[in-house]
Amino acid sequence: MAKGTPCTYRFRVPAGERIEIDDMIRGKVGWDTDTLGDFVLLRSSGLPVYNFCVAVDDATMGITHVLRAEEHLPNTLRQALVYDALKFPRPIFGHMSLILAPDRSKLSKRHGATSVGQFKDQGYLRQTMINYLSLLGWNDGTEQEIYDTAELVSKFGVERINKSPAVFDVVKLNWMNGQHIRLMPQEDQVAMVGAVLVKEGLAASVDSPFTAKAVELCANGIELVQAASSEVRAILEYPLKENVEDEKMKKILDDDFGEIADAVVAGFESGDLAAAVAKGEFKGWINGVGKGLNRKGKRLFMPVRVALTGRMQGPDVGEVLGLLVAEGAPASAVLLANRIEALKAESAAWTK
Repeated sequence: MAKGTPCTYRFRVPAGERIEIDDMIRGKVGWDTDTLGDFVLLRSSGLPVYNFCVAVDDATMGITHVLRAEEHLPNTLRQALVYDALKFPRPIFGHMSLILAPDRSKLSKRHGATSVGQFKDQGYLRQTMINYLSLLGWNDGTEQEIYDTAELVSKFGVERINKSPAVFDVVKLNWMNGQHIRLMPQEDQVAMVGAVLVKEGLAASVDSPFTAKAVELCANGIELVQAASSEVRAILEYPLKENVEDEKMKKILDDDFGEIADAVVAGFESGDLAAAVAKGEFKGWINGVGKGLNRKGKRLFMPVRVALTGRMQGPDVGEVLGLLVAEGAPASAVLLANRIEALKAESAAWTK
């Protein structure tokens, strides 16, 4: 050392001793010191090593509890020896199991988002992430799965943390996010989802009547906030021409779809259809059509849906038509008049 030769400082590990901790999660955990050689405290570069730094830092800050991943269990022996040698009281340790990927390997970047910012950008809510992460390795002894943050704070306890590793299930996370979206106050839904629609050019402003109606239509069916744009875009489109060759739709067209199409066109040209939509009486209008054609149930509602939306699935048809006439609808919306013209143009597909 006097010659300036680089050297390290090591901790002299006592021989033949047993070091134990009372882990909050795993109970008694112990190590024999004979399994550990003298370990480095200060590198030849003059920099102290992690296990020395963290013990001194936590002790001087008065840290009383250390909760961390089970990967740190091997470090605990070294840290406990440092605490004891420096006459510092040991903190209470708790080592939690790892979060695994669906293939039960260690969760990593290759499995998707790993930072809070990434999850936020993908459309996950703050309350969803708190809720979901709290249930990875913990439960309150009930079957409850949806919690608000205040409820978790009041119920959470270390004594119910599991030793077994938890699997990060994106499908479950998405479902939970959808539940939290639906639990939001309507004005918060409109502000959050509306911002996405404005960004995607599907709404002129967050506070327009169109935006409020659009959010009401799609909020109950989405799991990620960003999914609202594809849902609303689909509502505004009229893909009848693209869908007429679909085998399932052909079955509807072959069931005398022409008489339904004629009734829809006649209702539009007479003004009865638009009046029913404006009054919120679309169901009454469609039931009248069914009575006149002696149709009901699926044979009535499905072909009417196809005639007015161009699709076999989607939100309530009356709500869709109401959205099209709401103030603030984007120029990309296929309005009722344009849908009727397209319906007429495709009439050859079902004309006998």
